[in-house]
Amino acid sequence: MGVSSLFLTLLVLGFIFGTLGEKMHFQSLKQREEKYKNIILSSTKTHEFVENSHHATLVTGHVVVALDYFKRFASIIVNITGGRVFSFESLIDRGRREAVIRMKEQAYRNGFNSIINVRIETSNIGSSAHKKGGMSSIEVMAYGTALNRS
Repeated sequence: MGVSSLFLTLLVLGFIFGTLGEKMHFQSLKQREEKYKNIILSSTKTHEFVENSHHATLVTGHVVVALDYFKRFASIIVNITGGRVFSFESLIDRGRREAVIRMKEQAYRNGFNSIINVRIETSNIGSSAHKKGGMSSIEVMAYGTALNRS
């Protein structure tokens, strides 16, 4: 097997398994978002129900999501030709939604029904994070103050 056929095989496998994995993750996100839709999120430091809450705690959710081989190759092509890098947009969307769900799950497990002062942080990690234009995976962290609303 030559180098070019190995590259092509990896590219096709990356496309197939990456697409399948991404679809399954989006389905999981949709189901879990529906489950925790009643937990109110607010990016402000105060909210109308803060005065009635007697207990508050920090809740967090974080996730690391990686690009598959095909999307990494496609992003290299887009970086050369210019334009929107849709594979990164999908990666960031999945990471953000997963981190928020995990934060909501932690609040729910501890008996809270709202989260204020919600913040979301992202960072590049992995072997190519320090190379110009390179990204192998991202970490997304969501955090906020969990309260009970009346």
